[in-house]
Amino acid sequence: MTRSTSEEARSLTEIKGRRPLVVKGVYVEPGERQRVEVPVGGLPTQTPLTLSVEVVRGATPGPRVWVSAALHGDEVNGVEIVRELLDELDPKKMCGAVIAVPIVNVFGFLNQSRYLPDRRDLNRSFPGHKKGSLAGRLARLFLDEIVSQCTHGIDLHTAAVGRYNFPHVRGALSDPESRRILRAFGAEVIMDSTPPRGSLRQTAAKKKIPMVLFEGGEAMRFDRSVVEVGLAGVRRVLGELGVMEESGLAVPGANHETSTTSWVRARRAGILRVEVESGAYVKKGQRLGTVGDAFDTSAAALKAPFSGIVLSHVTHPLVHQGDAMFHVAKL
Repeated sequence: MTRSTSEEARSLTEIKGRRPLVVKGVYVEPGERQRVEVPVGGLPTQTPLTLSVEVVRGATPGPRVWVSAALHGDEVNGVEIVRELLDELDPKKMCGAVIAVPIVNVFGFLNQSRYLPDRRDLNRSFPGHKKGSLAGRLARLFLDEIVSQCTHGIDLHTAAVGRYNFPHVRGALSDPESRRILRAFGAEVIMDSTPPRGSLRQTAAKKKIPMVLFEGGEAMRFDRSVVEVGLAGVRRVLGELGVMEESGLAVPGANHETSTTSWVRARRAGILRVEVESGAYVKKGQRLGTVGDAFDTSAAALKAPFSGIVLSHVTHPLVHQGDAMFHVAKL
């Protein structure tokens, strides 16, 4: 008889919770917190760069959870979420450990870019290779030093440049342990989706490590309301896993689960005039906005393909034919 996924997850937690916790040769003992600078290469000026990691290890064994942000270098809301989380963690009151990496893509972060200098997307470069491209090497380093030591993961994202994402989470609802932490996060919408090829989420799934991917806000900006939603969600997941004391934060509203989404695209080039923003509930056929010219003549309407909620909308008004304008989730 094969064991259930939940039993395997508990077994994995037990094994990883009791083995040594070492990041780049630095041992972190129970009840300790340590910051580790992991070398990731350097700039053409010979300036060395490091991956800053903070490990907070509880006094007793338990799940080990990585919390990462800025996998895309211009997605900065998660950086603030990680900072505020670390201020709250006390190793003497924890079980297991939190391995926090506020800026994974340090190259993109410095360049205020989603990508690395080699123009590759780090979140399409996993599992990576020690002798591969810059993106492949960084992906492999993060996988070996951080992910492989953990039983669960939380990865924090925002929309790409020129878009805004309504706060929501993505993951595999078919996996019981993933479903447990996705629901514990408490986002209004849970998107059950297949992870993209080469993504961190796909690689974690292959290693049977359940994780939550949080989306919220826009690139290159701190959005206080999104930071608060994300921080509360991370707290709830850590509370659910027993890593930290229960946050006392009730799950707000309903968890809407969806596996069907669609992008509404511009049928012509022009100027976008948004009428419905992210987070709005819409009816099938409802007008979301129009694309017209400077005089708004011959404007083409953009309509909801089905009833649901708008997960994302474009914030830049100048658009080309075929551009994705609104991301609608069916409810």
